[in-house]
Amino acid sequence: MTATPDLGVPQLASPDLLRAVFRQHAAGVAVITAHGDRPVGFTATSLNSVAAEPPLISFGIGTASSSWPIVSQADHIGVHVLGEHQRELAATFARSGADRFAPPTRWRTGPAGVPVLDGVLAWLVCRVVARVPAGDHRIVVAEAVAGDPAGAGRPLLYHQGRFNALRD
Repeated sequence: MTATPDLGVPQLASPDLLRAVFRQHAAGVAVITAHGDRPVGFTATSLNSVAAEPPLISFGIGTASSSWPIVSQADHIGVHVLGEHQRELAATFARSGADRFAPPTRWRTGPAGVPVLDGVLAWLVCRVVARVPAGDHRIVVAEAVAGDPAGAGRPLLYHQGRFNALRD
């Protein structure tokens, strides 16, 4: 491979290359929740709006995730858009082995029995419509059935391996 002016030297595709490229991509931070024999949840930066009609979202989840067994069977999931004041909450739901629903996490049972987190910028409860295999992950597609967009604050972002605030 040869260097291209202003682009550097191309690298062959690899997991490390993909991770390095996406460290440059700022992403919104969400927490996905579900309930089976216990509540589960995880921090996600892969949340996307898919369609307005019907109102569909998607996110990725690793099949090795401790949340996957319940998410793989759940009829409904919760989607929570975090604010810049919720770095600790994002870290708690990203931490392996953490009791994510213990204090200081504040939550309640929402529509369809889904755990809904308090104090978020916005939340949805969604009905799962598809789980698409994608390597060692699944892409979950879900249709919004209820929610609230009225939280106060600014969004939390993830960039360069850290949680960050939005700057003007």
